[in-house]
Amino acid sequence: MKIVISQPMYFPWVGMFEQINLCDAYVNYDDVQFSKGSFTNRVQIKTNSSRGFNWLTVPVKNLKLGILINDLEINNQKNWQNQHLELLKQAYKNAPYVKEMLDLVTNLFDLYLTTISELSMKSMELVISYFDLASDKTFYTASNLGIEGSSSERVYQIVKYLNGTHYITGHGAKNYLDHSLFEKNGIRVEYMDYLKLPYPQQFSAFNPHVSVLDLIANTGKQGKNYIRSSTIYWKEFLA
Repeated sequence: MKIVISQPMYFPWVGMFEQINLCDAYVNYDDVQFSKGSFTNRVQIKTNSSRGFNWLTVPVKNLKLGILINDLEINNQKNWQNQHLELLKQAYKNAPYVKEMLDLVTNLFDLYLTTISELSMKSMELVISYFDLASDKTFYTASNLGIEGSSSERVYQIVKYLNGTHYITGHGAKNYLDHSLFEKNGIRVEYMDYLKLPYPQQFSAFNPHVSVLDLIANTGKQGKNYIRSSTIYWKEFLA
């Protein structure tokens, strides 16, 4: 049983969906502290601007130190949805599958969600459905599991609770994860080995870190062929 645990992100980059593609169970890590400047409520899209990209940022309200992602509200008093749609229309007006991408985004905005956690996770769910990545996978939300703790200990307890044999994670975990905790309890930790496969992209040199919306606009459902990175054992990754 391969487990992925990640904070919800707003239409994140392709690498996040590669993690999901490899797992048997995905946990939406929604009840952890919101980090300003993270990808929870913002993402880059590729443009022909001088720097090569623009940010799509979802505004928040009542932001305070220590607030959890699932408690953070969207500032829907601002017309940010139209702003995002206009930026996307302008950036991808010549992309072959722009309509499919815009339809997906519009489907999200039509839901009129109120928290960053709901919005970001739903954006990911729509992409998972578009690329048909959900087969034989189970999806959980951390705040519904009733598992206490923090940092590596809580991640381990979630993996254990779900009868995980493998824990797959992104590169950021190398800075905090207690690998020995998993190892001594028979759980194999694997890091993503991102291929960052180039696909047809507009404007300047290929940028693998922009929103998955870029992949959809440029390749349509054939974009699934680019979602195929694998993993590497943690000791090899850290060597």
